[in-house]
Amino acid sequence: MKSFHDELGRGWVASPREEQTPRHHGRWYLVVHPAGEPERVMAMPEVRWQTRASAVRTLATMSEFELRRRLHTLLEREGQEVGATPNGGASPGAVRERTSDRAG
Repeated sequence: MKSFHDELGRGWVASPREEQTPRHHGRWYLVVHPAGEPERVMAMPEVRWQTRASAVRTLATMSEFELRRRLHTLLEREGQEVGATPNGGASPGAVRERTSDRAG
């Protein structure tokens, strides 16, 4: 579990969750929820790990920039943001900014 803040100072928590499946690989995936609201979970099933230990280790090393980037993707999927970018929202139809590979 890793706590972080978005650009507006709101607290968020990223953590791994185990999928109940007979599959033995990639059972752990990323979830994010607002701090203090664990019932408002947003899942990102495309981010997966083999074990809980590898999930915890990866989350511990993720930068706040990376966590915010993934948060914006989740908020856009939920319809809470439009045209999300690491620097904030954009108007519908706007060209998205490129993210530097050296950012964060």
